[in-house]
Order: sequence, then structure tokens, then C-alpha cells
Amino acid sequence: MDIDERELDYLRLLAQQYPTIRAASTEIINLNAILNLPKGTEHFLTDIHGEHEAFLHVLKNGSGSIKRKIEEIFANSLVDSEKRSLASLIYYPEQRLPLITKNLENKEEWYRITLFRLIKLCRVISSKYTRARVRKALPDDFAYIIEELLHEQESIGNRQEYYNAIIDTIIAIGRAEAFIIAMAELVQKLAIAHLHIIGDVYDRGPGAHIILDTLMNYHSVDVQWGNHDIVWMGAAAGSEACMASVIRISLRYTNMETLEEGYGISMLPLATFAIQTYADDPCLQFAPKISEEGVYTQNEIRLMTIMQKAIAVIQLKLEGQVIRRHPEFEMDDRLLLDKIDCANGNIDLNGKVYPLNDTNFPTVDPKDPYRLTEQERAVVDRLKLSFTHNEHLQKHVRFLYSKGSMYLVYNGNLLFHGCLIMNPDGTFATYKSDGVEYSMKDFMDRVERLARQGYFATDPDQKQAGLDYMWYLWSGPKSPLYGKDKMATFERYFIDDITPHKETMNSSFDFREQEKTSRRILEAFGLNPDTAHIINGHVPVKVKKGESPVKANGKMLAIDGGFASVYRGQTGIAGYTLIFNSYGLLLAAHNPFQSTQKAIEESMDIHSRTEILERNLIRIRVKDTDQGKIIQRRIDELTSLLQAYREGLIKES
Repeated sequence: MDIDERELDYLRLLAQQYPTIRAASTEIINLNAILNLPKGTEHFLTDIHGEHEAFLHVLKNGSGSIKRKIEEIFANSLVDSEKRSLASLIYYPEQRLPLITKNLENKEEWYRITLFRLIKLCRVISSKYTRARVRKALPDDFAYIIEELLHEQESIGNRQEYYNAIIDTIIAIGRAEAFIIAMAELVQKLAIAHLHIIGDVYDRGPGAHIILDTLMNYHSVDVQWGNHDIVWMGAAAGSEACMASVIRISLRYTNMETLEEGYGISMLPLATFAIQTYADDPCLQFAPKISEEGVYTQNEIRLMTIMQKAIAVIQLKLEGQVIRRHPEFEMDDRLLLDKIDCANGNIDLNGKVYPLNDTNFPTVDPKDPYRLTEQERAVVDRLKLSFTHNEHLQKHVRFLYSKGSMYLVYNGNLLFHGCLIMNPDGTFATYKSDGVEYSMKDFMDRVERLARQGYFATDPDQKQAGLDYMWYLWSGPKSPLYGKDKMATFERYFIDDITPHKETMNSSFDFREQEKTSRRILEAFGLNPDTAHIINGHVPVKVKKGESPVKANGKMLAIDGGFASVYRGQTGIAGYTLIFNSYGLLLAAHNPFQSTQKAIEESMDIHSRTEILERNLIRIRVKDTDQGKIIQRRIDELTSLLQAYREGLIKES
């Protein structure tokens, strides 16, 4: 055995964990067995946008997979109403149990039947996992009992009494309901082996904080940052421009629940300032967008209106300061406050003059338009303190850093939220920073590092640079998270002519249907274009107009199906889940979710239509995955250790 001293040192360390030939051999056998298990089921979701009820239900029902398993297993033994009842019990066991059992004459018999059904279902779902993996998912209280039941063969005569005795004892000691809850939660955990969130947890809907609480406790998850995530991350890190954007958007869409109720961030400093400064200003163009009439009083709407104008002007000033600090952003066209002509009531944009619908800018000094007044500075400082010292928000943002990234290569697929910026001729754009020209992939790597620097750096200059780049990722013309030439905030508020409102999508979206473009992208990230896929979101798929999420001959899967209710008018559905299991790729298109209450009380599930995108002729095994490569490396190392034992290079302990 040819081995150098460094390698021998590593094997000696490995020998501490596997101190004998027997121990190393046993582990090699175990790991080889794992390699031949079917790969776990991956679920991909994107653009959730705070719609926590629908999101949580999709997690609970495994994007419809649990219902499909119930149908397969109990096709001939249960009627439809019983299948629906069993499914809803699995999704909401604590809430459903009191409703089901309150009028039962024979609870014990119902417990017995239900436990047998849950065990049978759980056996099938857990069959693709090792016992060790299942053991990790088991609740502490019932771990031993569940493991016995899952692996017990009750059909064997001499074991039947043992099996039945366990069930009888659970019921007799009054633990049936707790056990049913534990089994239901186990089914939920095992239905999804790994969850990918491809950006935009925040904004639009009211429950981003609830979604992140759930993800933080999820057994296996990663996140690719979206533009709406990065602006919240920037705000939490201390970017004043990002913070102003977060507040303005929350006010514009009357979505203050996440800020005020979820995180407990008080808007009192902004409200007080707005009343003092804009009380007599009609602020007509700042009226918030309200989805339901009668939810807010006229006084509440008026307050949100003037607060929105106050923070919008502050935002424009803060963004101007960022742009001036970074000429490499090439965003001088977004410096608009200095171009306002209040005397004539207009603004000159690129040589064309547009009338303004509002010329009341009491805090804008024409000589220094991007400087905050003392009052504005006081408001920003107080709000910034609330964001940067909010424990709940900081936990969520640290989670997004620890589990998140700009893009991810996982099991042969490329995951990112938005796009790769391209020139009109289809070539990849480059980006200059600090005198260095970066390819788009290298730029994504660089800005990810800068985003982390903006949160974690202690050097003030490094931190500020990172914060500014986080804002750029939110709205910059070459941001792969944004993908438009500009964010027309000023124009949409202050100019009635819709011509300058247009935000032009990057040229990359013109090439999404071209297979050769997707293949070039996959090759740029080191993937095999014959087998890999690009999976992204960001732009809602207009299903109702005939648009398909499957693009570039299946090389790109754009799965933004409109989880957020505000986008369903465009999509015609209520979200997608892409499912990658050992048999291939499936796409589940979801109908709108009625409510958690109806799901509990009426067993009302989300109706999902599932389409098979790719079917594998040979089932995918763990050995074909990224985890399989890691396991194979460990097998190779253990094989070397085994040989070192046998050749006398290392002694058994």
C-alpha cells in the first residue's frame, strides 16, 4: 500500500472513530447499503411572499403526496370520505382529534383502526430511509414503540399477539391521541426528505415571520435568496436604504402585520413625523392598495397614506446617497430629486420633460436634495435601532445566512431565484467592481460574499460596502435577483404619464425558451447540460394565458405559480411545487387554499394537479446524489483504513 505520511496521519485519526477491522468493515457494509436506497424526495417552492396558511398546508400535505399515498394504499378498503378524513387528521392531528372523537360511541375501536392505518401508511413512506434516518425523525416519547411497530411483521402468527399488545396498551393507558399525533407528524416529516425555497419568503402576504419560524425548525432545508429576502436582510443588517424600502412596501400594500405584529417594530417615529410634515398634503398618489374593503378605517388609511409619502421621500434620499458612493453601480439615472423643477411643476428625464402630479417636497433642499433633515435623520436612526436590535428578526436573518445563498448546485440541478444577466445579443453580461471585471457567475459569488460582509463585518468601511451591495441586489440594473433595468419608484408616484413607469426586463428573459442558452448556463456552473436543470422563480408564469413553466425543452423550470394572492390574477393558479423523487420530476399545480379553518373543520384539502415532467427508466439511488458522493468518499477512506490495518501500518485498539 503506497501511502504518504500525511495520509497516514488522517487514517490514524479515522482509526479513533473505527478502532478495529470489524468496526471499519461494519461501517463499509452499512454505507454501501445506504448507497442503494432510493434517493429522498426533494420539494422545490418559490415566491411564497408571506402566504403562510397555504405554505404551511402544502408542507403538511407533502404537496399532495400524502393524499396520493393514501389513495394507493387504501384504494379498495376506504371510501373517499374516509380517505379525506385520514388525510386531514395527518395534516392537523391536534385540531382534528377533538372534532372526530367528540361524538364517537366506541373511541377505543376508532383509535385501534386509526393507529393500524397510520402505521401501515408510515411503513410505506419510511421504506426508502435507513432505520437510523427514521430514528432521528421519531419523537422522544414514542421512539422505541414506533420503531417496533414500523419494523414488526404482524402477519407472522407468533408475533401477532406482541403487535396487538402494543396497540392495546397504548389505548388502555390513555395515550392513543398523543400517539396518533406523533404518527401524523412523522408521516409529514418523512413525506419530504429535503425542501428547497427558491427565494422571496417576504412581502405581499402577512405571515413571512410565521413561514421563517417553520423553516427554522424544519428537518432539512436550504434557501436561495430572492430580491424580497435580500432587502429584508439588508434592513436587519443596518442598510438604511433597504429599511426604507421594506417600510414603504409594507405601507403601500397594507401589509404591516409582519413588521408590527410579527417583529413588534413600532412605526410611531415615522407616524409622528408624517403627521407633523404632511398633515395638510392630500398625498393622493400614496393611497395604500387595499385588498379588502372595510378592513381599515378612513383615519387609518389616511395615516398610512402620509406615512408612505414620508418614507418614500426618505428612501429616495438614502438611495441617492448609496448611488453617489458607488459610481460602479452605473445608476446615475436614478438620481432624480436634483432634477425636480418645483417652480414649473415638472422634471427633466433624459431630455424629456414630464409634468409632476405633486410638487410638495418640504424636506428636500434644492441645494442638497439627498441630505436628510434633522427630523428625518432622527426617524431613520430610531427605526434602524429597532431593526438591528430586534431579536426575532435577527434570528430569521441569521437563518437566511446560514441556510441561504445566491445560488445552489444540488443533486445535478442549478437553483437560483431570478436570472443571469445577459446582453441583448444573448451573451453573458460582465460586471466591474474595484477595477476587476467579473463574469456573471463570479459576480454572484462576489456579491454573496459582500452580502455576508454587510451583516458580519466589524470594519465600518467593509460593512458599509456590503450593505450598499445588498441594496444593489434589491434594485440594481445588473442584479441577478432583480433582473430589470430600473426600479421606477419616483416615476410611479410622481408622474402620471405611464411612459417612464416601464421597468424593462433583462434580455435573459427573452432567451428563456432557447435550450442552447440554458445549456450554456449549466455548463458555466460546471453541470452536465444533458441531465441537469435550471430551477428558478421570480416571474409569475401566466398559466391562464397558456404560458408553461417548462422552458428550453425542459432544461429550465420556472416555478413561480402565484403563491401570493396578488399574483393569482396573472397566473390563474395558486402556486407550484416541483417534486424530484427517485422516479423523476413531477410538477404539482395548486388551486387556491380556502383556509386552515376549512381544512380542519371540513377536511378541505388543496386540489393539486400533478404532471410528470421526466420519468427515469432506472430508479435514482442515493449513490447518484451529492450525499452519495460524500458517502462514497467515506467508503474509500474506510477501505484505505481497512487495508492499513491488514498491512500492519496501523494497530487495532
